[in-house]
Amino acid sequence: MNITVEKQPNCIATLRVEVPSDTVNTVRATIVSGYAAQARIPGFRPGKAPRNVIEKKFQAAIIEELDDRLVRQAYDEALRQQALKVLNFGIPQNLNHNPDGTLTFHAVLTLAPDVQLPDYKGIAVKAPSTEVTDAEVETQLEGLRERFADYSDIEGRAAETGDLAVIDFTSTLDGQPLEQALGKSAGYLAGREGFWLKLDEASFLPGFAAEIAGLNVGDSKDIALTIPEDFPLSDLRNREVVFHVTLKGLKQAVLPELNDEFAGKVTGGKTLEELKALAKRQLETEKRRRIDDYKVNQIVEHFNSLVDFELPEDLLRHETQGQADALVERGMKSGMTQEEIEAQQGEIIATAGDQARINLKTNFILQEIARAEGISVSDNELVNHLAMIAQSRKQNPKKFIKELQRGGRLPGIRNSMLVGKAIDFVLEHATVEEIAEEPTTTDE
Repeated sequence: MNITVEKQPNCIATLRVEVPSDTVNTVRATIVSGYAAQARIPGFRPGKAPRNVIEKKFQAAIIEELDDRLVRQAYDEALRQQALKVLNFGIPQNLNHNPDGTLTFHAVLTLAPDVQLPDYKGIAVKAPSTEVTDAEVETQLEGLRERFADYSDIEGRAAETGDLAVIDFTSTLDGQPLEQALGKSAGYLAGREGFWLKLDEASFLPGFAAEIAGLNVGDSKDIALTIPEDFPLSDLRNREVVFHVTLKGLKQAVLPELNDEFAGKVTGGKTLEELKALAKRQLETEKRRRIDDYKVNQIVEHFNSLVDFELPEDLLRHETQGQADALVERGMKSGMTQEEIEAQQGEIIATAGDQARINLKTNFILQEIARAEGISVSDNELVNHLAMIAQSRKQNPKKFIKELQRGGRLPGIRNSMLVGKAIDFVLEHATVEEIAEEPTTTDE
């Protein structure tokens, strides 16, 4: 076969193929022989019909199979000759059977990027100990008590830090109702009735709770706050909003006593000591997960700071859309309105694009590490993994796997498992420096 490959930017290449006439004729003869052996042609015994009769009767099917076989052979030959890492061969274009008996076509290929691996063994990462302290267990139990708390009214005094305030409020910007001034929805900032607010600095907006402290039930107050520059609604950043607040009530949490009775209520019969042990195990699991994520984030940052390469545009667009969809979903779950999300569309796309690029780069780097180290995912590992997922979803494993197979999702799942194995390999060979405190945030 005469095969040429013209590489272009962004992991694209044009493959041009000319299949010689003798190859076309040989493959055609094999296909026709297969049809002749099985065809039932009136007037001829099975397998005895002349070739010209077979070719005439099954012409369309023979040409379709011939083209398919020759195209696949050309792709295989291109992989051997050019040592290509092809992600997608594309659809053959201008496929022609020429008068001289040759077959010609071209295809636009999507190639895997050329990744020059940095040193990936002995990467220095920092991480705290996974040990869970008694104080952390106590904090967890206090959280449980708060979840099962009753609430009573506070009477005879003004609001204090730590109280639960019940407020009505509206808001204005430049003297106009907030949403009127903005010309769109402002979500919860526009106003609420019967809004419960814990009076601490982490609640609502910075400085808001401190302005409520000192008020008595029935008091009203205008609170002017400058919206922080990291606030999700960009139109309000660094602008002063005035909140017109009335304190309708004060509440305090009445926590249940931490004893065997409480433990039995929240666990279905376990004692307090058993509850503490359970809480510790859960904290250990969660802490290991967070710290593993923290380590992985450092590995990702390390690779992305050292390695750069072109990415396939189609994959980048697809990944960017997926990241944008996830950001929108997260925003809606946090209470953002459709109008707020649309107002931030440009920022969402920019953030999604940055994350998509990091994700794809990391994925290709880890795939290359897997190739270099001979890491693979066997069919048995894949099936066991999918069977566990099916079991967790209470689905029939065979039916579940067949549905994934029909949807073409198995290669993607296998690749995700491969990338996970490569990450584990890099972490196993990393140099870990223990630090005193757990990081306060991790990138999910």
